Amino acid sequence: MNPQRPLKQYEWVMNDLKRQMDEGSLQPGDRLSSVVDLALQYNVGRSTIREALSALKAMGLLDIRQGGGTFVRTPPADPLPVHPGQLYADLWEGRAASLRHLLEVRRVLETGCASVAASNRSEADLAAFEEILREMENAADEQVSEQADVKFHQQIAAATHNPLLLDLMESLSNKLHENMKDMRALWFYAERSSAERLLQEHASIYEAIRTQDAKEALARMEAHITKVEQVLSEKGAGDQPL
Repeated sequence: MNPQRPLKQYEWVMNDLKRQMDEGSLQPGDRLSSVVDLALQYNVGRSTIREALSALKAMGLLDIRQGGGTFVRTPPADPLPVHPGQLYADLWEGRAASLRHLLEVRRVLETGCASVAASNRSEADLAAFEEILREMENAADEQVSEQADVKFHQQIAAATHNPLLLDLMESLSNKLHENMKDMRALWFYAERSSAERLLQEHASIYEAIRTQDAKEALARMEAHITKVEQVLSEKGAGDQPL
């Protein structure tokens, strides 16, 4: 592991649980606390706990019984290296559930925001949208593009000029940042295309807001989110991890 790269939350949780196993405070046969309790203990989301547990399961250190709890396993005497693809597949399973929940929230919140923004947007809002779209178009790397993507969706909430909608969207901001990489990967997978196509998708939503077509803004945001949901469902039916 690159010591310069900060640990993701699930890696930190995974390493701490593994440390407890190595030190003997968690023994083979011990049952771990529930996902809810572990999330409270580590002050992270439940999806983060599920990712950490999935990784430990892939290492052969946990036995996760559906509906029956999670138990520490006796470490293999001569453990085989975990294939990166299998580890990613296990981690993807936990991320997929988190993504699905977030997309359900976005469908309810962002389609409504797009509709209201089309009715209430100001000239200043349009200028802000155009600046963000330029950032997306000229982004030098994927991280900058991801940040601009999140800003675009937050700007839609700002353009509603409804402080409650803006507060709700801002409360979603951290989760949106956390999952944007997976969402964008799913979008590219669905389109078999490039960032240019994703830029066009956002530009079409902006255009409906610019022309104050509330119905079309809602429909285009709905289509944007539905596309990712459809690919997520297809992957859940047995497709390979991205």
